[in-house]
Order: sequence, then structure tokens, then C-alpha cells
Amino acid sequence: MQCFKFIKVMMFLFNLLIFLCGAALLAVGIWVSVDGTSFLKVFGSLSSSAMQFVNVGYFLIAAGAVLFILGFLGCYGAHSENKCVLMMFFSILLIIFIAEIAGAVVALVYTTLAEQFLTLLVVPAIEKDYGYQTDFTQVWNSTMEELHCCGFNNYTDFNASRFVKENKVFPPPCCANPGNHTVEPCTEDKAKSMKVQGCFKEILHRIRANAVTVGGVAVGVAALELAAMVVSMYLYCNLK
Repeated sequence: MQCFKFIKVMMFLFNLLIFLCGAALLAVGIWVSVDGTSFLKVFGSLSSSAMQFVNVGYFLIAAGAVLFILGFLGCYGAHSENKCVLMMFFSILLIIFIAEIAGAVVALVYTTLAEQFLTLLVVPAIEKDYGYQTDFTQVWNSTMEELHCCGFNNYTDFNASRFVKENKVFPPPCCANPGNHTVEPCTEDKAKSMKVQGCFKEILHRIRANAVTVGGVAVGVAALELAAMVVSMYLYCNLK
């Protein structure tokens, strides 16, 4: 009986933390969606590497909403000893766990396919918005300068862009060596000769270089999810 009470309290506290984290992510997501420029000013290049691939605001809102709901279900289920709520908590967590495993497998096995899919999304956005949509341009400039890369694949992503067509030059990072920021106009010939790598490949390279850290975080998250599922099932099975 004492063990049951201890596990119940620990599940409540754990899910209270998840609930608060979800609320914080929701708040940040709304902030990014409403005022992305100020978000970039506060977090700088730390936030830029992912923002060119997804709308971070909506992503954070979605992630925050899921954590918010999960935390609420976990807290309420543990506190009220409601079997229906505990089963709902377990089911949602199981779906998320399976989706994460599937996503990891797809990312590892079908990296080329993922690159092609992202190219279809990102390159048209570069062609349309770079140089004309302030937040989008700031994100890309920050990313290219920090990672010493050019475009999503390479400089050719800008060939059909409004920016190049109207200004007859490419973004400076497409012609720059690391630590040597050029001030000369970046023409197509110069960008071609510099052979600056695309940002997608550079990000993949950095992820692989930190594979142990990334893998450790992934394993830690998976372990927490499994523990939460086991605890919720323990409470469920021991309730009358």
C-alpha cells in the first residue's frame, strides 16, 4: 500500500513538471508566432538552425499542447485514481513512443528521401521569400553565417530566386571562406568556384559528429516515456 501511494505521488509530481513544461512551450510558441523577430534577437543563432525547415512557432505550440494535455491527464489520473484517464494517458504516450521510433527509423534509413522532401518545401520558399520576408531572411542569413553554408543544397537554390534576379548577386555566405567574410559582390561564377556546402548537409554533419549526445538524449527520452507507461499501467492495474 505504501509503495502504491509513493508511486502515485511520484507520477503526480512528474506529470506536474510535464504540465508546466507544456505550458512554457505553448507560451514560447505563441511568442514566436506573434513576434519571431524579437525571439531571434533574444536567442540569436541558437534558434536559427531549425527555423528555416519548420515554422518553429507552430511546432512549439503543437509540442506544448501535447505535453500540456499529457501532463494534465497524468496529474488528474494519479490524483483522482481514474482508470479511464490513466488508460487514455497510457494510450497517447504509446502512440507518441511508436511515432518517435518510426520517425527515427525513417530518418536513419531514408535520409535521402527526407532531403528530397524538404527540398520541395524549402527551395520554393527561398526563391519566393529570401530578401523580401524579414524574419525568413534573418533566419537564413544567421544560419548560413554560423554554419558557413549556402542555401539548402548549395548556391543553386538561389538561381531562380527574386533576390538574385533583381540584385544580380548571391548572399555573401555563398562566396565566403570560414573566418574570411568577403565584402566583394558574390556573383554566380564566384559562388560556383567557392563550392560552399549546403546547410542541410552541414547540419547532418554536425548531428553525426555529436551522435553520442543526440543518441543519449533520445535514449533518455525513450526511457522516461517507458517508465511513465509502466507506472500508469501499475496504477491502473492496482485500482479497484
